[in-house]
Amino acid sequence: MNWDQVQGNWKEWKGKAQSKWGELTNDELDQAEGDREQLEGLIQQKYGKTKEQARAEVDSWMSGS
Repeated sequence: MNWDQVQGNWKEWKGKAQSKWGELTNDELDQAEGDREQLEGLIQQKYGKTKEQARAEVDSWMSGS
C-alpha cells in the first residue's frame, strides 16, 4: 500500500482514519483531504505525539488496513 492509493480513495480511508483516531473530527479529516503531512499534524496536535510517533502510527495504520 502506498500513500497515493490512500489519497486517491480518501473518502473510503477517511472512515478508517476516524475509527483509528476517534478524536479527529470529520471536518478536520475533510480538510486534510488525504494529505499525509496534514493527517500526521492533526495526530500530533490531538494526541500529543511527536512527528516521528505520528508518522509511525500512520505507517502502521496503512499496513494494517
